[in-house]
Amino acid sequence: MADFAEWESFYVIVAGAAGALIGLQFVVMTLIAERPQLASPEAGAAFATPTIVHFCSALFLSAVLRAPWHAVWPAATLWGIVGVAGLAYTTVIVRRMRQQTTYRPDTEDWLFYAALPTVGYAVLAAAALAAPSHERAALFGVGAATLLLLFIGIRNSWDTISYHVLVNLRRARESR
Repeated sequence: MADFAEWESFYVIVAGAAGALIGLQFVVMTLIAERPQLASPEAGAAFATPTIVHFCSALFLSAVLRAPWHAVWPAATLWGIVGVAGLAYTTVIVRRMRQQTTYRPDTEDWLFYAALPTVGYAVLAAAALAAPSHERAALFGVGAATLLLLFIGIRNSWDTISYHVLVNLRRARESR
């Protein structure tokens, strides 16, 4: 259990970043909402919502790992649930990406909205199974997955904002 204490500052940094980025995402979406909308709700569900889910997962995992556990199994159970739920949610995202017709996802989109989140959530699930016998390695797995989800969220936020500013606003101006 001493391994938990060594991760304190890592999760304080990740939680702070995730929390701040969740707030920033809400601000940006509010500003975008005041602009002419050409996108569909289906595209938002496929591309904007997963970003918040990944940020919230990183924030939740940071809180779980900073709780004063007396054994690894309660924390491992929680991060395992996040991993399994994230894997299920990633399949929902893939379905939504295929069903929406506003935007045709490219290879980079499939990588950052489907493949990498699948890897992150699978690592969480695997780390939960490994935790009882390989606590230190499991904690590194959770740290890597949490950081991956945070970076995916940052990249996807930038991608969404760039799309709205560079593509949608240009289209709106050209249609006037």
